[in-house]
Amino acid sequence: MRVLVDAFGRMRDVVHEVVDGLTPDQLAYRVDGEANSIGWLVWHLTRVQDDHVAGVAGSPQVWTSEGWAERFDLPFDPADIGYGHTADEVAAVRVASPDLLAGYHDAVHDGIIGRR
Repeated sequence: MRVLVDAFGRMRDVVHEVVDGLTPDQLAYRVDGEANSIGWLVWHLTRVQDDHVAGVAGSPQVWTSEGWAERFDLPFDPADIGYGHTADEVAAVRVASPDLLAGYHDAVHDGIIGRR
């Protein structure tokens, strides 16, 4: 368990470094029509962590139980974690601020640490 907690802690630091100070347009920027944006990558990384850890722990996902799905207001089913997204679906991930992404990631991280 310590290895996972350490790895998740390192990801948390990197997420904050990556998104800090970015604008919504920078979070959504894609170098071409098939590329993933920073916003999508951080959202997807966090959704996968949330989904998988909650599944193993038998607990609800932070995404739905703490209202993050409503705050992000993405055009997807709340169970969507981004796996298999098309280029158009990646483009649909528009995040209002880096604080929203970092806040969700922190909430997932805190939930993981709280499950120890």
